[in-house]
Amino acid sequence: MNIFIGLLIIAVGAFCQSSSYVPINRIKQWSWESYWIVQGIFAWLLFPLMGAFLAVPEGHSLFELFNANQSFNIWMTIFFGILWGIGGLTFGLSMRYLGVALGQSIALGTCAALGTIMGPVLLNTFFPELNALESLTFAVILGVVVTLVGIAIIGVAGSMRSKEQEGSNEA
Repeated sequence: MNIFIGLLIIAVGAFCQSSSYVPINRIKQWSWESYWIVQGIFAWLLFPLMGAFLAVPEGHSLFELFNANQSFNIWMTIFFGILWGIGGLTFGLSMRYLGVALGQSIALGTCAALGTIMGPVLLNTFFPELNALESLTFAVILGVVVTLVGIAIIGVAGSMRSKEQEGSNEA
């Protein structure tokens, strides 16, 4: 049952993420600040609070769980949440200026490549006894190189498309 609930949560999250940029073509005339305040209220405040309240075990409160943890954990959670928010903001701006197809390809490909490498590197920096760099096998590094080559190809294709569109607009 727990696996089914986990898969259901992933499916709902994937649907929400993939549909979050659907209105981008209808609101091009909006300033990006207007779009992001609406998105921010729902995605960063209302839905996370609703999810947190729904996830609290019966008979407990969210504030009780916050008080049960060490304050360092709470502040680190808040800090990384802020970093996530900054990343979400810059990701949204890349969608606006690069377009959804090119922006998604470049941003998500870069995140995948850097995310794969940065985890073991940072773990090895702060916890050298874990030997986290051993997890960067040849296959993992080759996969990251393939990802970066794919990003480069997408970038070249996007540049060619932009030049092609500029040429057709001048004619």
